[in-house]
Formats: sequence, structure tokens, C-alpha cells
Amino acid sequence: MPEIAPVPLADLTTLQVGGMPRRLVEATTQDELVEVLTGLWDEGESWLVVGGGSNLLFGDDEFDGTVVLVRTSGIERISSPREGYVRLKVQAGQNWDELVAQTVAAGLRGIEAMSGIPGTTGAAPIQNVGAYGQEIVETLVEVDLLDEATGEVSTVLASELGLGLRTSVLKQHYGSVPERPAVILSVTLELEQVGHGDVPVRGPQLRGALGLEEGAAVSLAWIRETVLAIRAGKGMVLDAADRDTYSAGSFFQNPVVSAEFAATLPADMPRWPMAPVEQDDVVIPLDRFDGYLPTRDGGMPPVKLSAAWLIEHAGMRRGFSLPRSRAGLSTKHALALTNRGDATAEEIAALARLIQQRVQAEFGVLLQPEPVLFGVEL
Repeated sequence: MPEIAPVPLADLTTLQVGGMPRRLVEATTQDELVEVLTGLWDEGESWLVVGGGSNLLFGDDEFDGTVVLVRTSGIERISSPREGYVRLKVQAGQNWDELVAQTVAAGLRGIEAMSGIPGTTGAAPIQNVGAYGQEIVETLVEVDLLDEATGEVSTVLASELGLGLRTSVLKQHYGSVPERPAVILSVTLELEQVGHGDVPVRGPQLRGALGLEEGAAVSLAWIRETVLAIRAGKGMVLDAADRDTYSAGSFFQNPVVSAEFAATLPADMPRWPMAPVEQDDVVIPLDRFDGYLPTRDGGMPPVKLSAAWLIEHAGMRRGFSLPRSRAGLSTKHALALTNRGDATAEEIAALARLIQQRVQAEFGVLLQPEPVLFGVEL
């Protein structure tokens, strides 16, 4: 077993909080990762898998178990059945932004708007990562999974992962367990070969973020550089010299509510209607048709709200912190809870609880945390 000297989780996460595990194991190959995990499961030992540590809030207490560091890497280029496309099979521990950089350099379109997102590739499908209108669900073909229940490795199509808004059947939501407990070993993406010239920018959300008009064409490299600059301005690109980047990125999910409830909220609050739910056609035999069609269920499509707007308009502006706390909101973005210097996990959690309480009291919306919380309660 590739065991190494334990270090605190504070050294392994971007929030830089977390206690000491009893054991620390580093898996650098897929075979090592499978061997380590199946061994832990057979022994019934407590365990936690950590990739880039960018979406994890770990408690201050010592962890009487094993932390498995996923340090596998590698990108294999394989053919695609679609003309003009190529597939990449990427190891779970591969740095995500390095992958994006390589796809842009190769003239492959599909994930360039997700430049600068910290973490590893294996973590990306778990919460269907996305930015500026691009999500991994658009390019994900399949994943290789190690199933906790059986210890078997299987290839699972993207359509079977329940990918939605920052969720999947693999994600451990706060207060619940994953629908399908498993560990991703590799990810296969399908990207379009567009080269290095200017190409039309797809999607109004991406064009809006980049300040482009409909029909505008730019290079993938330009998109990447611009996205990185935007994210850096929000403190969302890791920088050891910038305390605003000592965070887990967006700590709360943008809530999705009914259109009727959204209509009761202030008119100036940013909101985005979600795609309506598709419903099967209703077939009515002619001998039973009375001239009236049944009402469709669901009504108006649900609406996604801006969690950052809700936080700021509940009285907690950028840079807000509790008295004598070393945790605070980023000075650049209200959705990021940051470690301002030697903060504890409990200080981060106390700030998160206050934000939840104030937003719920002011607007009737309970914000849900986006990171995985381990040994911490909100």
C-alpha cells in the first residue's frame, strides 16, 4: 500500500482547514487506487477520497481513518464515431485546468469556458461542473467507476449518472449519502475539432460573460484567457498571495425555485428561467375525446436565483466577517467563504450558518452548501 506520512487536511484543501487523518495513502496509478479502496472497503475502515481538495470542508477533529489522495494522471486520445470530433480518456487525478489548457492548445472545443476551475478531472462529473453556460454534461461520454457495493470496475454512460445542476447520483449532498456510492477512475470526453482560428461562440450566457454579440467569433485561446481574467477578478483562480482564493469556490448553490415563488421576490434580483420539463404526448382515443385537452402539469418552468445577490441583499456584503473570526466573505465575490488566516473549520461553518439564517429570514430561501462537508455541521 503506497502509504505516506500523514499531514493535516488543512494542507490538502483550498480552504486550508481540517484535522489530521490517522493514515494517508497516495495512489499514483489506477491499479493502486483500486487496490487501496477495495482493501479499505473489505476491512470496513473509515475512508475519504481527496483529489484537489477544492470542494471540501473538513472538520477540525482528527480523523480516525484513511485519506486516499488520487494522484493518477494521463490523457489518452482516442477516435470518435462522430466526424470532426475526438475523444479523450482522462485519469481521475489529472489536474482539470491543465486538461483544459491542453484541449485549447490542441484546438478542441467543449470545455474552454471552464478554464481556471480548481480540482481534478475525476471530481468534475460528480457535481456536473460548469461555468458561463458550459457544463461537463455537454461533452461527457462515460466514466469508469469503482463501485463500493461490489468492488467491481465498470464503464457507465453519462446518461446513467443523473447529471443536473451541480449534481449527479455520485454526489454526497449535505445531509445525505450518494445514490450510487462509487469512485471515478477515469473520464471520457468528446470534443469538437475546431482548430486555432476564430469560431462562433455558442450560448447567450457565455457570450454575455465575454461581452460578445450574437454571431461573434473568437478563438478558443481568447476565450480561455478572458475567462481566466474574469475568474481572477472574482478571486476564483488559486493564488497563494491572495487570501480571497483560500476558499472552496462558490460555497452555496444558486437555488432553483418555482416561477410562482420567484415572482414574489424583488424584481431587480437576477434570475434565469430553467428549461421546461419535457412531457410525453397524451394519446386520447377518438371514441373518448370530448373536445377538451387535459392540462399539462408543471406550468411555468422553474427559475434559478442568484445566491450571491441573496447574500448581499440580506446584509452581508463582500468582506463581511463575524467579530474575532478569521473566516470571511471574499472581498471580490459574495459566494466565496474564505480563510483569512488560520481559520478553523468551525469558523467557516459558523459564517455559513449565519448566511443561511439571514437569507432564509429575509427571502424565505434556504441556501444549500455546494462543497462536501466532512465532520462539520451547518
